[in-house]
Amino acid sequence: MTKADQQQIKQQLSVYFIMGTANTSRHPLDVVKEAIQGGITMFQFREKGEGALQGEEKKYLAQQIQALCQEANVPFIVNDDVQLAIDLDADGVHVGQEDARAQDVRERIGDKILGVSTHNLDEVRQAVKDGADYVGMGPVYPTETKKDTRSVQGVSLINEVRRHGLHIPIVGIGGITYENAAPVIQAGADGISIISAISQSTDPKKAAAELKSLVLSEKASY
Repeated sequence: MTKADQQQIKQQLSVYFIMGTANTSRHPLDVVKEAIQGGITMFQFREKGEGALQGEEKKYLAQQIQALCQEANVPFIVNDDVQLAIDLDADGVHVGQEDARAQDVRERIGDKILGVSTHNLDEVRQAVKDGADYVGMGPVYPTETKKDTRSVQGVSLINEVRRHGLHIPIVGIGGITYENAAPVIQAGADGISIISAISQSTDPKKAAAELKSLVLSEKASY
């Protein structure tokens, strides 16, 4: 990845909104539309959890959200489902350590964006080797959204990765809100992944705008 590409990814990670039907009581299209109006910089379709859509229903919702993202020039990433990402010609795929191997995913998706969840320095180094464009790190704070997460680690791993001189774009994930987002950027992350702070807000547009303003302000001071 060239430095120019890396810089672009770092900007796109600023406010990375992740959502599926399980994360909101409203119609997901309305929430995504408002979040885009508020200024989210990347979107990840994560249709998992109890009652998650399957098959054609899942694909149809993904297509509708993708259309909104394309209209606003917001990268549309698919969580874990590599075939769906390929079928939709999505902008990229995000995989966890328990999902498909990052190296195999890279071979299947070509030069699309590849994100990998990481929980320690070795996993970050492996992700770089496998061709990841960015890594997600967390959970930074306690979270109710994902039931199968590892232990909370604060910003220690982000600090450690930057201390070791690894320049791969980083996005913090897990329990991040407007109140606790600043330390994530201060530790060296390029952005924050947000689920509940936007998806369960009474005003997703305002929530996204406030988070973006905070992140850009913190990034500008470094």
